Amino acid sequence: MHKSPVALGLTSAAFGLTLAFPGFAEAGFLEDSKADLELRNFYFNSDYRQDGASQSKRDEWAQGLILNYESGFTDGTVGFGVDAIGLFGLKLDSGPDRRNSGLLPVGDEKAPDDYGRAGVTAKARISKSVLRVGTLLPRLPTVLPNDGRLLPQTFRGAQVTSRDIADMTLNVGRLTSNTERNDSGHEDIEADGKGLKGGRPSDKFDFASASYNWSKGLTTSYNYGGLENNYKQHIVTLVHSFALSESQSFKSDLRYARSLKDGNTNVDNTAVGAKFTYSVAGHGFGVAYQRMNGETGFPHLAGTDSFLVNYVMISPDFANPEERSWQARYDYDFAAVGLPGLSFMTRYLQGDNFARGNKEGTEWERNSDIAYVFQSGALKNLELKWRNGTYRSNGGNNIDQNRVIVSYTLPLL
Repeated sequence: MHKSPVALGLTSAAFGLTLAFPGFAEAGFLEDSKADLELRNFYFNSDYRQDGASQSKRDEWAQGLILNYESGFTDGTVGFGVDAIGLFGLKLDSGPDRRNSGLLPVGDEKAPDDYGRAGVTAKARISKSVLRVGTLLPRLPTVLPNDGRLLPQTFRGAQVTSRDIADMTLNVGRLTSNTERNDSGHEDIEADGKGLKGGRPSDKFDFASASYNWSKGLTTSYNYGGLENNYKQHIVTLVHSFALSESQSFKSDLRYARSLKDGNTNVDNTAVGAKFTYSVAGHGFGVAYQRMNGETGFPHLAGTDSFLVNYVMISPDFANPEERSWQARYDYDFAAVGLPGLSFMTRYLQGDNFARGNKEGTEWERNSDIAYVFQSGALKNLELKWRNGTYRSNGGNNIDQNRVIVSYTLPLL
């Protein structure tokens, strides 16, 4: 079978490990290895329509390459393995007055022509528990690395994931540094959120979680996250889905978060959210409600996505102190009419009941996505996506935004 040069390189690297460490030659390490290369072409345009905007437009175009390698584990009571990721971004179009889209580093005067980084993760497995040390992309309610631009955000640290107890998943770990989506360096971790004061960078973010599947459609979880000298956070979730018939289903997603200060910060937030989705014959009809209580907004790690139900495309997360917001959403999967790979989404959000100067703040946002993934032939795995959004408020930013993303994932191993 013909292999690409990248695939041959990965195979050679794995073979080199087997020579240096004979134990790695065991079948599981090599046979269970997998790798892929994603080519991501991203155009981003954001127009600021409010009076007195410091920057009227953010408009950039870039090409990204994301190489992922994941080995299997060696045989034995303790199995060892290694994962690796390589990230590279290339500027195609930018300008001093159009930068800061999140695709490229900002730079002193202009965005650099390219940037990149690489990471390696050592891993060890005992039974159904895996320890990972090195570059991490954890996906937990308390830490959700952002992958909404050219390259994904990554962290360094250690994480243990255990599935030794039936129907339960446990996670515990510590993150020590953060590399945001448009950066190459490793920095201390900071907190982000509306109205947060007194925080400082830290190299200690501790997290723990327990998720339990009570039945096929019912899962509950508890999550803890603590960023030293910034905040401590407790999140409880309940997700329940059940079939109404062969073509109909209903899903409930309930979320509660309590965030408290640590050190000299002012963090004080209780966030409650509920999302309900009714699906029938390719259609999805969703509604969501979210409420903030406390002196500050919802805190999360800088650069990460927020776990709130009303975290969407443009507005940070409709999470001003005391804000209440609701969402209406519609999805359609065209596979229901014989066009697999084509999908559409649109949603509308509105928020109020928060302070903006000496008046009540209000804001709304509308998003629409249309995407197509080729299902077969020479273009299989090629995805085309257009994202459009509008955001308006009574005193903040007024934004019209478009994103065009073309991505292709090439399996290598």
